[in-house]
Amino acid sequence: MLLRGISLPKNYSFFLFGPRGTGKTTLLKSEFTSKDVLYIDLLQPRNFTTYSRDPEVLSEQLALKRYSWVVIDEVQKVPALLDLAHYHIESSEVYFALSGSSARKIKYGSANLLAGRAFTRNLFPFTYSELGTDFDLSETLHWGTLPKIIKFKTDDMRIQFLDAYTQTYLQQEILQEQVIRKLDPFVKFLNVAAQMSGDIINYTKIASEIGSTTPTVKSYFQILEDTLIGLILPAWNQSIRKRQASNPKFYFFDNGVQRALSLNLESQLVEGTYAYGQAFEQFVINEINRMLSYTNRSFNLSHLRTGSGAEIDLIVECSGKQTLFVEIKSKKNISKSDCRHLISIKKDHPEFKYVLLSRDPKARQIGEIFCFPWAEGLAEIL
Repeated sequence: MLLRGISLPKNYSFFLFGPRGTGKTTLLKSEFTSKDVLYIDLLQPRNFTTYSRDPEVLSEQLALKRYSWVVIDEVQKVPALLDLAHYHIESSEVYFALSGSSARKIKYGSANLLAGRAFTRNLFPFTYSELGTDFDLSETLHWGTLPKIIKFKTDDMRIQFLDAYTQTYLQQEILQEQVIRKLDPFVKFLNVAAQMSGDIINYTKIASEIGSTTPTVKSYFQILEDTLIGLILPAWNQSIRKRQASNPKFYFFDNGVQRALSLNLESQLVEGTYAYGQAFEQFVINEINRMLSYTNRSFNLSHLRTGSGAEIDLIVECSGKQTLFVEIKSKKNISKSDCRHLISIKKDHPEFKYVLLSRDPKARQIGEIFCFPWAEGLAEIL
């Protein structure tokens, strides 16, 4: 088992959220191995039937034996267990580890994430640092880094897995969780959203393409963010009001899933093309989001496009750190012209730090812009 970068609380209850297949169950089973742990997997039909019919079975188990931890996997399937977890956290010396593929059903259901009585952690596909010597950039840009993808040895198996993942999870399971009521427009939306991943969202255009309404499309994007399937980057502005008024960007959480949804799995990513640049940008932004999330620090990610057309891919605001303006280029040879947007913005905002990340193997400074190989630059950001 690969060592994950996430740190789970040792003496405080917590939620562990993440899309299906990111390794939540494997992580919890590796962390909680002692005999004084009560492990409840609600994906097992017998457990689901038992606790959904009578949630008080949990209280009876805790009355019979003293446990230090209760681990409930896929807790959103039986939300009533959250009320009992709340009660037992308050009344007994037991901690709860509560995992789920979606915080949305919990947030909008009967529970309110235990009103601060449990921390929240998010688990994502593997980062490059977790994969270590197994990491391959080309493979990652094409297939993503879901744990099962790493194990497959043939492209045919990878294609079958990602097709099944997008069919059974992103479509059917989201429907079964009652997040959406009609599947057909949502399936069309997933395909269009995948094709436009990394672009500024045009809600009206997408609504027209899928035969729906702008409010519905906005709700669909919110669903993807709530289920950690995607990342919404708001437009940056020092005025909060203006920031909320500008259209955001959207990135899927995994390159392989995005390519499967856009029906591009069997096409090759060619260096120097627009598609390759978009795939690299999506990968780097996801890496930054994952790794910052694992530090448990407060942070905000956004993007910027000025009226003159200057565009900054990512702005990182993190507690205790200088605000970073980040440009991402998939080129192997960086020149001053690649820094022109950063140079332009810096004239108006000299107080921030400006960084360019690329596949260029040499780190150097161009004027006041710091240019790093992408992996070295990630360490700089963190």
